[in-house]
Formats: sequence, C-alpha cells, structure tokens
Amino acid sequence: MKVKDLAKELGQNIEGFMTFLKDVDIRVKSPSAKLNPKTVRVIKDLFNEKPKNNGDESIEKERASVKISPDPTTVGDLAQTLNVPLGTIMQAILKKGLLLNLNSEINADIACEIALNLDIDCTIEGSSSKEQEANSLKDKLTEIDLNEMDSESADLKKRPPIITIMGHVDHGKTKLLDAIRKTNVVASESGGITQHIGAYQITFQDKKLTFLDTPGHEAFTSLRSRGAQVTDIAILVVAADEGVKPQTIEALNHAKAAGVNIIVAINKIDKPNINIDQVKKELADQELLAEDWGGQTIMAPVSAETGQGLEDLLNLILLDAEMQDLQANFNGYAKGVIVESELSKQKGAIATLLVKSGTIKVGQLIVSGTSYGKVRALINDLGESVKSAAPATPVEILGFNDAPTPGELFKIVNSEKEARQLVEKAKQELKQDTNQVKQVSLETLSQQIEAGDVKKLNIIVKADVHGSQEAIIASIEKLKTNEVSVQVLHAGVGQVTENDISLAQASEAVIIGFNIPENQDLKTQAENEGVSIKYYKIIYEIIEDIQRAAEGLYTVEYEEEIQGEAEVRDIFSFSKLGKIAGSYVTTGKVLRNSQLRVIREGNQIFEGKCHSLKRFKDDVKEVATGYECGIVIQDFDDIKENDRIVSFVMKEKKRVL
Repeated sequence: MKVKDLAKELGQNIEGFMTFLKDVDIRVKSPSAKLNPKTVRVIKDLFNEKPKNNGDESIEKERASVKISPDPTTVGDLAQTLNVPLGTIMQAILKKGLLLNLNSEINADIACEIALNLDIDCTIEGSSSKEQEANSLKDKLTEIDLNEMDSESADLKKRPPIITIMGHVDHGKTKLLDAIRKTNVVASESGGITQHIGAYQITFQDKKLTFLDTPGHEAFTSLRSRGAQVTDIAILVVAADEGVKPQTIEALNHAKAAGVNIIVAINKIDKPNINIDQVKKELADQELLAEDWGGQTIMAPVSAETGQGLEDLLNLILLDAEMQDLQANFNGYAKGVIVESELSKQKGAIATLLVKSGTIKVGQLIVSGTSYGKVRALINDLGESVKSAAPATPVEILGFNDAPTPGELFKIVNSEKEARQLVEKAKQELKQDTNQVKQVSLETLSQQIEAGDVKKLNIIVKADVHGSQEAIIASIEKLKTNEVSVQVLHAGVGQVTENDISLAQASEAVIIGFNIPENQDLKTQAENEGVSIKYYKIIYEIIEDIQRAAEGLYTVEYEEEIQGEAEVRDIFSFSKLGKIAGSYVTTGKVLRNSQLRVIREGNQIFEGKCHSLKRFKDDVKEVATGYECGIVIQDFDDIKENDRIVSFVMKEKKRVL
C-alpha cells in the first residue's frame, strides 16, 4: 500500500502523516512510496493504540488528572507527562490538524487541549517562569538581554535547511556542489581540493537550500566542537567506481557523532564498470542500510559530470528538511555562527557567517568572541550587496575590527557599551580557557559517571590490524551497565591522527590505541586540547578499564620516573624568558615536556614544569648526558649556580597480573 493511500484510509492529511511516520521512526522517501504489509499493520496499530492499565486502577486514576507546567514543553515531554504512548499523542495532534513533530515546542494551553482530547483532566499550575521574570523586570533591567526579549516575542517560521557535503577527498564533493550551483567553483582551486569553507544558497522548486562546502570533516567537527551545530543534513559523497574509503568512514563517523541526518550521494554513475550494489553493501557494513534494502538511509545515484540524478537528490533533501520541520525566528536581533574569516589589505576584516535566528542588518553592532564592529556591508554568495540576511542565509560581512574565529558564535547587540562588555568578558574567558583546558580521560569520565553527570562513554579505537579492531569493538559492544551507554564513535587501523583528536575533542571521547606505536608529539598535542590517548598491548585490559570507567570505578595510580639530572653552572637573564639556567647534563637526559625538581644543598626548594629547553639558540626536545643546555623553569626565577635540576615524568603505574 502507498503512503498516501494509507493516510487517506486513516483520514489524515499527507503532510501531518509524513511527520507522524518520521516521529515513529518509519522513514519513507515520498507520499508515493510503497509500504510492506507488516509496516502497514504497525502503523494501524499505532493509530489504534490505547493506554493500557493492565488491571491497575491506580494508573488509570493518575492519567485521569494531571498538572502541567505553565512553561512551554515539547511533544515528546508531553507524552511522558501524560504517561501515554507516542502513537496516541501523535494521533491526537493530527486530529487537531497540527503539524508537529517529537521536538516541536507547544505552550501550556495547547498541551492541555491535547490532554483533554485524550480524556485527561488538565490544569496549569502556578505562574510561568516568564511571568516570574516579568514581575521582577524592574530589579533586573540592567541584566536582561534585550535581544533575547525580541527573539522570544516572535513566531517561528520555516527556514531553509543547511546542508554539509562530506566524503573522500577525490569523490567529487566540490564538483557535485558546482553542478548544483551551476557555477565554476572547481576551476579556481588547486588539485581539486577545496581551499576554504564556502557557504552558498540555491533556490530549487521555489525553496531555498543552503550548502556548506567544507575542506574536510575536521572543519565540520571544529565548528561543532565550539558549540556551533550549524548543519541539518550531511550529504555523504561516495564514488560509484571506488566505493567506501577510510576517509569516507571518518566523514560518516563525524556526521554520526554530530547527530545529523545523512543522505548518501553515490556519485560518478556515468563512469564505466560501476557497481552501485557493492557500494550499498560497503555502506551497510558501516550501519548505513539503503531504503530499498529495507533500511532507513536515503541513497541517491548521481553524476556531478552529467547532472544525472541531481533533481532527485535535491527533492530528497527537500523531503528530509520537510520531515525535520526546520524553523527559526526571523524577528529581532540576529545570532549565528562565523563560518570563515580573513584579513584583507583593501577591505580589512572579512567574515562569512550563517544566521541562525533573527535578521542581521547593515548598520547594526556585532560581537563575536573578542572581535566586534559595526556592520558596514553585507554581501551574499552571488557577490551582491544586500541590506539584511534572515536565518540560514550565508553572507559576507565587512566591519569587524579584527578577523573573528571560525566556529565562534556571533550576536547583534544594542550599544557599543554592551559590545565592549561582551568582548572584555570573552577575553577573560579566553584567558581562563588557556590556563585550564577541560581534560577528558577514562579517569575524569569515571568520576563524572560516579557523580551522575555523564550517561554516555564515547570511545575512538585505533588498532594495528583489522582483526584486532573488530575484536575490540565486539568486546566493547558486549559491555553492559545499568545507566551508562558505551559507544564506539570511530574505529580505524594505524596510528592516531589529528582527525581522531579533533573528533575526540568535539565529542568528549577517549582514544584507545591497541598495539600501535606512540607518537609523543601527537600525544602532547592531544593533552593540550584536553584529549586522552591510552595505549594498550592486551585487549582484555582495554575492556576491563572501559567497564570500570562506565561503572564509575576507574582510578589510575602514577609513579615517578627519573629521566636525568643536570648541574647549573651559569645564570643568564633575558627580559622575555626571565632567568635561564646554563646547565650541564650529568646523568640520563633532560626532557622539555618533563617535570623539574630544583635541589639546593641537598634540599628540594621547588618543583614545577619545564618552560623551555635550548641548545645554543635552538629549542630542543631533550638533551643527553655530557651536553650543555639552557633550562627555563616555569614560574621560578630563584635559580642559582650549583643547584641541581632533576628531570622526571609521572607515568601510569603498570599492572601486576
């Protein structure tokens, strides 16, 4: 039976019925899609679903009368409050003629109407948080963000979807976007690799679509790691003649970690000797099962070269966007995200931004992190000057005093005083963030799990061979805890890469390395970014540590390991570095990333970090026995001749079986 025929039989309008199907995890391409008999029975059961009390009258009484908060709630939360199944709620909503999905926000009056339609008495308790805020408005006037007030007072309207194109480096990402835009983007780029993040908007079937063209999934994740979740749909481009590559899997896992809808564009179908079914099989191995194979992932065969299949792809994007019911507030001061920025000798600071809510206008004051200014000009993706830009619209802006950081959020403010206050606050936060990076490790996550602050443990696995990788994943999937889920975000063969660190940072994941060489530089970089990399030689130790972490029981014991010792023979003073201890290494070696202990006349007088290690004018990582060096100790200037400097590191204590 076709979707539209079933909707008619159940007496539902097709738009609302499509939304209902999405909310109960039944994905279909279009109203003309065919449903198998089993799915039809499931849908009919959902529509005929009635609350069951299993003979327990107390449950029936609880459902007969409820109190609802005066604050807005979502459809999903309302289902929990009323203690009725999702199917029942959606049926009541559709009967009222409302086009809502699971995450749609509704006010207390509509929530009560839905409850009454389900024969549940409903009362709204107390005054809303907004009313309470209004009562104390005079006392808090200086603290209230006028932008927020403007933003909350307006109705939501549909906005264009924001689509990111991802995939392997030479599978035709930019060419596909070029074919969609009908303009020559590729010719100006070297080697077919995108040189910058571009944001472009097209109109298809009188509806706008906004595309982000990223130079790689690491940029996509970098945006997300700053809290700038800008993408609604990820288009995963896979070449029909090459299939799934390691970079394809990386891109896929970044999209999965971001929680965005994925549409697969199987590109290059104009090539000879292609095998689309083989591509679908490889994607199925990555848990992306095509709709025509009984799965839920939309896959569209296309050719960026000939244009074949592009209209079908765009129609699928529109359908997906319609199912998501993407909305934004078009009124009030704009907020959004900086996509890219640069400094131009002719124009000064230039930034490309995407508006998330509100409308940005020429002449307004804008703040982003430690950058601010007055909007002098807005230029759209066609190079045209415009006076304003609404939600999901990409524009280039002139007027910042300095190039803002890509991925940073921006907002329009009411006065220069407010702009300066926000910039000063951002500078203070930046200083604090620089001094104290949030560390994510099995130990810190275990502590948060024990405290009840974390419900998910994200893992990235890198192994020596595929067999080891599969064994580790299979073992992790068998782990069971009552309240914490353990999820492998990404797995691969070979050494840890910067992309792995980027994904771990954005997703608060721990990287597990099995039987692979340690890259000390990369490990130091990871630690500086708050990412933990743990290396193992035995699989069961990995599983045991993850299990203990998930149960909130993981602890690490450290032991001191002496690296070497140096004798201070001369003192040099420099204005930028402070005092440099001209030293001679007497035993072992001194390491730049080590801890240092200063011994004077047999007594320890200081312990801290090595700030700088030099051989003549060059910075070095280590200096061995018998060589001279210059040592700068962080936060310590009271160094004297004949002091001894001990170099040591704290290493995780090895287990004894």
